[in-house]
Amino acid sequence: MSSREEILGAIRRSLKRGPLPERRADELRARLAEPRANVLPARALSLGQEGRVALFVEMAQAAAASVARVDSLDEVPAEVARYLAGLNEPPRLVIAPALKELDWESSPLMSVEFRAADAGDGVSVTPAFAGIAETGTLALLSGPDSPTTLNFLPDTHIVVLKAEDITATYEDVWVRLRRLGEGGLPRTVNLITGPSRTGDIELSIQLGAHGPRRLHLVLVGATAP
Repeated sequence: MSSREEILGAIRRSLKRGPLPERRADELRARLAEPRANVLPARALSLGQEGRVALFVEMAQAAAASVARVDSLDEVPAEVARYLAGLNEPPRLVIAPALKELDWESSPLMSVEFRAADAGDGVSVTPAFAGIAETGTLALLSGPDSPTTLNFLPDTHIVVLKAEDITATYEDVWVRLRRLGEGGLPRTVNLITGPSRTGDIELSIQLGAHGPRRLHLVLVGATAP
């Protein structure tokens, strides 16, 4: 018996429920195979892809993220160097191994490591699985190529997002995830909207309370008009 079966069995016993009837199990399998969509907001659905990109940028900036647009992945290292120079931040980065193939040596003043983040790291760079236009939210997947610690430990988080991966709604992201299949599903999906913040201290918004104080998005393939 697997650990999953043991846990589910313990829950059933605590609820005084026996094994699931086969008819009910078939109904649940069918629902998982063909999930029904919930009510979807029309704001993003009514837009074409160019409009969704524009709405995503608008909503991300409203949530205190900064956005830069570049034509191709080849331009990402230079944009990262430009952004850090503007902050007067030390150019020491921890980068998701998924982005290792980019030409980081083209910006020789940057010191880069490809690994999970530690508490002392100041800047991280990660890829995004998707952007969600309706709220300017990022969907980030965990895995060996993109450790979750990169999303939360450094003060400055830089995210690389392809414009073609911007969806209208949250539901669109789950559809894309299901297409990965059971073997491709991540252990964790992080949904991030803007920098970390809290209003618990005298009802005043404080950035960086539980994660990065800055969120910078490098949007690839959607240059500014």
